[in-house]
Amino acid sequence: MAALSGVRWLTRALVSAGNPGAWRGLSTSAAAHAASRSQAEDVRVEGSFPVTMLPGDGVGPELMHAVKEVFKAAAVPVEFQEHHLSEVQNMASEEKLEQVLSSMKENKVAIIGKIHTPMEYKGELASYDMRLRRKLDLFANVVHVKSLPGYMTRHNNLDLVIIREQTEGEYSSLEHESARGVIECLKIVTRAKSQRIAKFAFDYATKKGRGKVTAVHKANIMKLGDGLFLQCCEEVAELYPKIKFETMIIDNCCMQGARHPFAQAVGRNIANPTAMLLSASNMLRHLNLEYHSSMIADAVKKVIKVGKVRTRDMGGYSTTTDFIKSVIGHLQTKGS
Repeated sequence: MAALSGVRWLTRALVSAGNPGAWRGLSTSAAAHAASRSQAEDVRVEGSFPVTMLPGDGVGPELMHAVKEVFKAAAVPVEFQEHHLSEVQNMASEEKLEQVLSSMKENKVAIIGKIHTPMEYKGELASYDMRLRRKLDLFANVVHVKSLPGYMTRHNNLDLVIIREQTEGEYSSLEHESARGVIECLKIVTRAKSQRIAKFAFDYATKKGRGKVTAVHKANIMKLGDGLFLQCCEEVAELYPKIKFETMIIDNCCMQGARHPFAQAVGRNIANPTAMLLSASNMLRHLNLEYHSSMIADAVKKVIKVGKVRTRDMGGYSTTTDFIKSVIGHLQTKGS
């Protein structure tokens, strides 16, 4: 099974290919930052870590429920401070956004589900999700895609990391109607941010022992914008001679991999919580809770490998609840 979380393909990304077995947990657009001081003091348990939780939309609330149940069973010393921010459920406002920002700045750790962005224009081009990224300067989206033993997919033995700049480019949110029926959409690309994301990718590859970085782009068409991005990547690559550097046009990249969010699973207790649980495990590692991180990751991978519990997306008939119970069951038998 290829486990991944929050992957969104786009024209300017860097892909780091790794060594087999160099596994690390996954991220949901994943987030580091969390809750307001007053809320933190209300729920904080001595010795526990306060973490902001944004369930998001779609199957997000169900997946976050899985995280909470597994954390409870594993006695993880984390106290979730839950906030709801949703544009599609009419739970978004400036006040709520500020509450979330205050929470994330206070705790500096957060776990976030997918916050859907409405297609309709309602007077604000930048979504709440986008505004969160900008205000906290969450410029790097990091997603680890890795095959898990026990489930065969169309593409096996995957182990790659997608690193995406998510505060400019297609996320500039600058559009206007220059004439009736004519829309201009501006894509801002800067040398500073292009160099920053490139350096982040090469530093990540160095730290994780990965041997190659690929810059994904559309410079064949957007010669100046993506051309600058590509130029910056090439310049940064020269500073890392031990890491192989390649480029790939986005069209070719998209032909080699894709993902869907399984929107049909909402509210049906059939969503697969694998990626969210591994993301949560990754968060625990960030908090230096190595024991709990490994315990949860090992339990999830054991469920996949044993193969008795398979959700609909894996060709089985097990429910989300079944999967959670199985993971908890393997937590209890760990080390026995």
